[in-house]
Amino acid sequence: MLQVFIVFLLSSLRIQVCCQDVIQEPTIRWSFKSKSAEMKCSHKKDISHTQIYWYRQRPGETMTLIVFTAFPGQPDYRDSLQTKYSAVKDSIENGALTVKDLQADDSGVYFCAVSKHRDGRRSNS
Repeated sequence: MLQVFIVFLLSSLRIQVCCQDVIQEPTIRWSFKSKSAEMKCSHKKDISHTQIYWYRQRPGETMTLIVFTAFPGQPDYRDSLQTKYSAVKDSIENGALTVKDLQADDSGVYFCAVSKHRDGRRSNS
């Protein structure tokens, strides 16, 4: 049986000073075809940053959203991707993304981004 290496280049979004408190591990991940690969994302921001967004960018393509997670809450997958990905957010500061049944087209750059919770309701005061 031929085993194929899959490379995941992982990077947290570190734009100027605003996002330097976001940590993504591992920075590079190799795995075998048909296996799974897990990536972790954490942050050192205040407790209002309850949301993690996971993105993938394949070579030559634009970045696309995979899943949005909030603590507490259930993941919101885009385009029925829950069969390919599994996202968890077990605390305000930590989350993880697992890519299941790895194939060659899963290679790419995976990003996590952290965001504050914003209440869409306006105050009357």
